Amino acid sequence: MGQEEEDTVGVEEVKEQEQEQEQEEEEIGTSSWNQRKQTQIVQLSEKLIHGDLESQIQAARDIRKLVRKSSSSSSPSSSSSVKTRSKLAAAGVIQPLVFMLVSPNMDAREASLLALLNLAVRNERNKVKIVTAGAIPPLVELLKIQNSSIRELATAAILTLSAAAPNKHTIVASGAAPLLVQVLSSGSVQGKVDAVTALHNLSTCPENSTAILDAKAVLPLINLLKECKKYSKFAEKTTALLEILSNSEEGRIAISNSDGGILTLVETVEDGSLVSTEHAVGALLSLCQSCRDKYRKLILNEGAIPGLLRLTLKLLYPARSLLKQVEIAGVNELDFTGVSFLRGDPLTKSLFVFNLILSKTFLT
Repeated sequence: MGQEEEDTVGVEEVKEQEQEQEQEEEEIGTSSWNQRKQTQIVQLSEKLIHGDLESQIQAARDIRKLVRKSSSSSSPSSSSSVKTRSKLAAAGVIQPLVFMLVSPNMDAREASLLALLNLAVRNERNKVKIVTAGAIPPLVELLKIQNSSIRELATAAILTLSAAAPNKHTIVASGAAPLLVQVLSSGSVQGKVDAVTALHNLSTCPENSTAILDAKAVLPLINLLKECKKYSKFAEKTTALLEILSNSEEGRIAISNSDGGILTLVETVEDGSLVSTEHAVGALLSLCQSCRDKYRKLILNEGAIPGLLRLTLKLLYPARSLLKQVEIAGVNELDFTGVSFLRGDPLTKSLFVFNLILSKTFLT
């Protein structure tokens, strides 16, 4: 028995030694790889700063490959990919990549766009550095060119950069928004998704929400909302933009004049997620508040009552006190433009629209 125990202990010691050796070899391998990567980063930076155009293009392509390789070797949010992006930025690659955006050579523009996109993804600091380096004006110019591939890469770049709060004012001030609206009408499916998301990112700043959109955006947004699943994240962003547009008279006219505009909002109330429903109800509310007589019949004709009623009943329990106040006040006597208990949530918005419509239909 004692001999067996000694043999077992011996085997365990051998295994521990083998594991320690493997760990040491792995650490040495990792250290060696990190050294090679750092050397490569320095070389790429040198080529970008001091190389000829062909060397710069190849360096930009290699930067994209290096970042993608770091991301694919482990999870996208891993420390390896984060460090690679940060070390590339620290090596000074961002500024020469931004300079390449204005090159007359289209290969240079495309290579630098792809490199900057990969540097910016999941790295807030790099997003800000890229904008600070002056990337937005050339990106706006790229939105204007006929090359659809480059234009949609520029859209994707603006989308990525717009996710950083410090960049939003600069992007709005650059005049990018009207060009993104054009992409809504003429871009590929991915280009349209990127444009909507970029506009939604920019609209989340209170000072930007009314400045980025005009009524020209209504028709393409309505068409996109028609085609997508009403409960999708894309529908949530699209209806959020339509609600913003409904706050202006031009936007309201465009919504009501669009083929199926009001119907699409009504369908979103019926089939959308809670978020998209809230925005769709908010848009209908804006129409009703602006001119009840003008828009009430249009909304009723599209069958809004069943959807609004279902939403109200679905959320009925937490609304009992609200309904009681409506009952006590009497819908006809209630001043809906100054109701004190409206808080902007989906329930009160739906009830408000519902009662605005009812007050001129069934209760008069």
